[in-house]
Parts: sequence; C-alpha cells; structure tokens
Amino acid sequence: MLEKIKAHIAEVEAFTAKTKDDIEAFRIKYLGSKGLLKEFFAEFRNVANDQKKEFGQQVNALKEAAEAKVSALKESLERTEVSKGVYGDLSRPGEPITIGSRHPISMVKNKIIEIFSRIGFNVSEGPEMEDDWHNFTALNLPEYHPARDMQDTFFIQTNPDILLRTHTSSVQVRYMETHKPPIRTISPGRVYRNEAISARSHCFFHQVEGLYVDKGVSFADLKQTLQYFTTELFGKSKIRLRPSYFPFTEPSAEVDVYWGLETETDYKMTKGTGWLEIMGCGMVDPNVLQNCGIDPQEYSGFAFGMGIDRIALLLHQIPDIRMLSENDVRFLEQFKSSF
Repeated sequence: MLEKIKAHIAEVEAFTAKTKDDIEAFRIKYLGSKGLLKEFFAEFRNVANDQKKEFGQQVNALKEAAEAKVSALKESLERTEVSKGVYGDLSRPGEPITIGSRHPISMVKNKIIEIFSRIGFNVSEGPEMEDDWHNFTALNLPEYHPARDMQDTFFIQTNPDILLRTHTSSVQVRYMETHKPPIRTISPGRVYRNEAISARSHCFFHQVEGLYVDKGVSFADLKQTLQYFTTELFGKSKIRLRPSYFPFTEPSAEVDVYWGLETETDYKMTKGTGWLEIMGCGMVDPNVLQNCGIDPQEYSGFAFGMGIDRIALLLHQIPDIRMLSENDVRFLEQFKSSF
C-alpha cells in the first residue's frame, strides 16, 4: 500500500494540464468526495499498527502534493490565458487610436507659408527674447521716438535693453544683417505686447511678416504680391490700400479685402462696410536698409505683416481669440478633419 501511495505522489508531481477541464478532472481524482485520498484515509484503520505512522505521513504528503499541483496549474493557466488574450489573438479588433488634430494657428500659418513659397519666399526665424536694437532702433525707432508708445512692451526687469519681441520685424533685421539682396523671406512667429486680454486681443499672438529687397522693387510689386496672396488664402480678389503710418516703411498702407455682406456674420465682422482690414504694408524705409548694411541707393524693398490669430478667427468663425490658447480638447477636436 505504501508503494502505491508513493507511485501516486510521483504521478502527481509529473502531471501537467492544458485546459481547465484537465485540472478539474485531476482534482476530482485525488481530492474529490470519492477520490483516492478519501479511499486511503478509509484504509487507515486496516493498516498494521507499526505502519500507521509512515502510512499517515505518505497520505498527507500525497494530499499536499495534489493541492499544490492544482493551485500551481490554475495559476499558470490563468497567466497563459491573459497573455494570449492580449498578444496571442491576431484576429481580434485593434485598439482604437485617437486621431490628433492640427491647431487652427498651425493650419493658417502653414497655409500662408505654402502660398508665399510658390513665389519664391523662404522662411526665417529668430529669438522671441530680443534686444532693443533689433526690435526698435534698427527699425527706425530710436530711443524716445514717440512711435514706441504704439506698442506696450514687456521689458526684462534686470536688463532694460532686453525685451519680449513686439513683432517679427526683428527677424527681418537679423536676416538683412546676414544676407545680401536679393532677399525674399517671410517670418512667422509669436510676439508679445502688454495689452488687456479680451475676446479680440491677447498679450501674446502670432504674426507673419514678409520682406522683399532687390534692385528696382516698387509699390506696384507690393500690390501685386498682396493681390495674389488674398486671392489664394481667402478666395477674394478685391483689395484696397489705405494710407497709414509705420516707422519702418514709407510710404505705408493698411490692406483691406472686400469680404462681402452675404450673412449676418459678415455684417458684424466688417461693421456693415463689407471691407475687412487684414494687414499693414509699405516700402522699406531707406534708414532701415542702411541700418542693416544694405545700400538704399542701390536697393529698395517692401514689407508687410499680418496677425495669424485674427485670420484664424476669420477663416474658422471662432468668436473668441482666447479659445486659441486655452487648450480645451473639446474645441481642438473640431479641427480633426482640417489638415
């Protein structure tokens, strides 16, 4: 009888199972109400007294081995099923991947870059933290010039000569200092002004400024360039230029595009006139060219600048400029299909 129990212990230790049914059958065989262990315990009373101790030890060893084997097999099978459930079934549906979306600012900026790249404009970039020379003085705005009051500037308290750029014209200055004409470049980027935040204005926003410098550049070249741009971006070909003032261009003009009066929104945006101001422009002041090391007797040029945020509000009918910087996922998800 002892040899029989030892044979069962060896069988238990060698047993393996591939399914839950195999494990359950094994459990019933040894640990069930009518299993082998119950038979061995019932046989205990017929064992000779000098063998009872060893017999009891072997039966208990068989019971412990069977219980341990059942537990180990169940745990192993559960791990295998979890692994197969996650990685093994290649036919199961894939996990849904959330599709990202372009930010309205990025979409408008990329569109503007694409339009101007078709007529030979490259892209130039510069630092957002700028010095007084590149942001003001080189642009015909010397110290105490009244036009500096047109822009409420964020200065660095420890160094009054360092500031957050108020326009990307500073990038144009840097570009002219390091490149010789002909120059044809646009400068997109973020700028900062100490303005009250409202639905129509913010203390930081985005601009694209353009610059063309070469021999014989005229105001007619500027108008044709802007005519092409407004037609490509807005689908509107009717523009007008109104006289204006900018320290770094002379003559200077504001550019309006005829938006129309087809909807109530058109009336609100254009204040009932049908015309919508989109940018400022002008011929580069000779002093600016000279400050950047370009001979104004030999070269001339034009410059223009527009706010990307305002154009994004216009094209996507966004009612509040603050929505562009709040990072509200509900707002951004509306542009998933806009690539």
